[in-house]
Amino acid sequence: MILKFIYTIFIGALFAMLVGVGIAAFYPEPKSPEYPSALKIPREGGLNQPVFEELKEQQEEYDKMEKAFKSQLETYNRNVSIIAIIASIVTLAISLTLFKKILLIADGLLLGGVLTVLYSIMRGFGSGNNKFQFIIVSVSFVIALVLGYFKLAKSAKPNI
Repeated sequence: MILKFIYTIFIGALFAMLVGVGIAAFYPEPKSPEYPSALKIPREGGLNQPVFEELKEQQEEYDKMEKAFKSQLETYNRNVSIIAIIASIVTLAISLTLFKKILLIADGLLLGGVLTVLYSIMRGFGSGNNKFQFIIVSVSFVIALVLGYFKLAKSAKPNI
C-alpha cells in the first residue's frame, strides 16, 4: 500500500517536472542583459566630466535593455503559464478517461496535473498582468471543481 502511494507521488512529481523542463527546453527564457563592466569597478582618480558622461550613457543604455528584458520576461511567463495550464487540462482529461481503470497511473497523472496547475499559477503571477492572473486562477479553480466532482463526488456511493 505504501509503495503504491509513493509511486503515485513519484509519477505526479515527475510529470510536473517533465512539463517544466520540456517548456524550458523548447521555449527558452529570454536572457537578461549583462551589467556593463565599466560600471562595476571604481575608477582611479575619480570621475571627470567626459568619463561621467560616458558612464551615464552606458547606465542609460543598460536601463533600456533591462526594461525591454522585463517586458519580454512578463510575456514569456504568460506564455509558459498558458502552455502549462493546457498541458494540465490534457493530462487531467487523460487521467479521468483513458486511465480510469488503471488507478495507480490515473492517480499519478492526476497529481501531476494538479502540480502543473500550481506551476501555471506561479508563472502567471510573473506575467505582471492582474487580469491574466485572475483568469489563470479562475481557470484553475474551475479545474479543481470539475476534478473534485469527477474524481471524488461522482465516485462516492451514497449512504442509504
